[in-house]
Amino acid sequence: MRRLGGVAALVAAGAGLSAVGIAGITTWWLNGPQRAWPPHQFTPFEVGVPAEEVTFTAADGVQLAGWWFDAPESSTVAICCHGHRGDKSDMLGIGPGLRRAGHNVLLFDFRGRGSSESGPRSLAHHEQLDVTAAVDWVKQRRPDARIAVVAFSMGAATALLAAADDPRIEALVLDSSFATMADVVAANLRRFWLPAAALMPAVALVNRLAYGYAFGQVRPLDAVARVAARPILLLHGTADRVIPYGHASRLLDAGVPGTVELVTFEDADHCGGYFTDRPGYIARVDDFLRRELT
Repeated sequence: MRRLGGVAALVAAGAGLSAVGIAGITTWWLNGPQRAWPPHQFTPFEVGVPAEEVTFTAADGVQLAGWWFDAPESSTVAICCHGHRGDKSDMLGIGPGLRRAGHNVLLFDFRGRGSSESGPRSLAHHEQLDVTAAVDWVKQRRPDARIAVVAFSMGAATALLAAADDPRIEALVLDSSFATMADVVAANLRRFWLPAAALMPAVALVNRLAYGYAFGQVRPLDAVARVAARPILLLHGTADRVIPYGHASRLLDAGVPGTVELVTFEDADHCGGYFTDRPGYIARVDDFLRRELT
C-alpha cells in the first residue's frame, strides 16, 4: 500500500508539473514575443496604392507604426486591425480595397508586431490602448471624420472592447471575433487534444500572475451591449477551427436587436471569408460603411 501511495503521489506530482508547464507554454503563446522572422513585410508598394508612413503613441508610451491611405474627398475612415500574430501587411487586401472604394484607411501594427515598438503584449487587453491611439491620430488628422474599425480575429475582439469605452468609433466590422478569452483559450486546448477543463484554472492563474491581467477582463461578449445602438457587422466562417462559429452567434444574441448583423461564410476557416470572394467581401464592407456612416 505504501508503494501504491508513493506511485500515486508521483503521478499526481507529475500531472501537476505537466499542468503548470502547459499553462506556461499557453500563456507565453498568448503574451510572448510575436514578431515574424525573418522580419520582412510587404508594403503598399506591392499593391500599387500610395500610402503615407505614420507613427503615433499609445497612452502607455508605446510608439506604433501605420500606413495612411488618404481620400481627401471622403468623410469616412476605416481603421483596420490585424490578428494576434499578424501585422499591418495582412491588411493589404481589405485596406487598399476600401481606399479604392473611396474611404480613408489607416492600417497599423499592434504593439510588439511589425514595425511598432515593443510593449506589454496580451490577447486583446493591452492592445485596446493601441486602438484608442489610432482613433486619436485619425481625429487629429481628420477632425470631421466618421470612424469605423474593420478588424480581424484578436483585432476584432480588441476593437469591440475599445469601442465600448470610445463613442468616437461609430461602426464596427468584426471578422472572426471571439466572445470571451477564456472560451477561445479552452477551445484551442481542446483542438490539441488537451483536457481544457482540468487545465484552464492553471492557465488562468499563470496568465494573471505572469502577465498581469485576468481572463475575465477580456470579454467582448459583455462589451456588445455597451456599444449600444452603434451598428456592428459580424463576419464568421462556419468551419473556423481557431475561434468556433458559436462565438459569433453569442455576440449576435448579446447585441441590441436591429443593430448587429451576422454574415456567415459556409465552410470557411478562420478569417477565411475574405478569400472566398475578395471583391464581394470588399463590396459588402463598403456597402455597410456607406449605409451607416454617410
